[in-house]
Amino acid sequence: MHCTTLMERVDKMPLLDPGYFSDDELAALPFREIGKNVKIGKNSTFIGLENISLGSNIRIDGNVTFAAASGFISVGNYVHIGGLSHFSCSGGIEIGNYCTFSQGVRVYSASDDYSGKTLTNPTTPASLRKEIRGLVEIQNHVIVGSGSVILPKTTLHEGSAVGALSMINSDLKAWTIYAGVPAKRIRKRSRELLNLEWLESN
Repeated sequence: MHCTTLMERVDKMPLLDPGYFSDDELAALPFREIGKNVKIGKNSTFIGLENISLGSNIRIDGNVTFAAASGFISVGNYVHIGGLSHFSCSGGIEIGNYCTFSQGVRVYSASDDYSGKTLTNPTTPASLRKEIRGLVEIQNHVIVGSGSVILPKTTLHEGSAVGALSMINSDLKAWTIYAGVPAKRIRKRSRELLNLEWLESN
């Protein structure tokens, strides 16, 4: 297992503009898979590089954390992840193509039991804890607004959209806009963007 703060792998740069890793720098890192045209902020933290798969045409901005010491995360093509986002991957996270995560999104594929019947947090013995753990699936063309939280065992079906500061604790229907805590259906979402995807790929 590799526990790596990516900033430690290259020369230090000014804190105000750490920049993105070059293709050569990324190729030297032991990701499970990595595609082309991938930009990752040098002040991001990736734990468990061997459990991280990245497609092509991805931008991951500064201060993003992928915590994949156990479990996994796979990211499709044409994905943007805004700064200060966090992905807890022990239950597995799958992200499709053309997805957008605005700043400060939190995705948890495992969570402590808040009932008070068990101990919490990873510093306590596993036998005394009860985690809720399960795959988070984020399908193609999903957009998630700033500060939103996605909890374990949820599927955001194709084209679903999440307003800022929302909490997702159940599956979202395809091509539907949600917002709130917990998120509720607002209205249907247009599928016109699929025509633009077709133009881009032809």
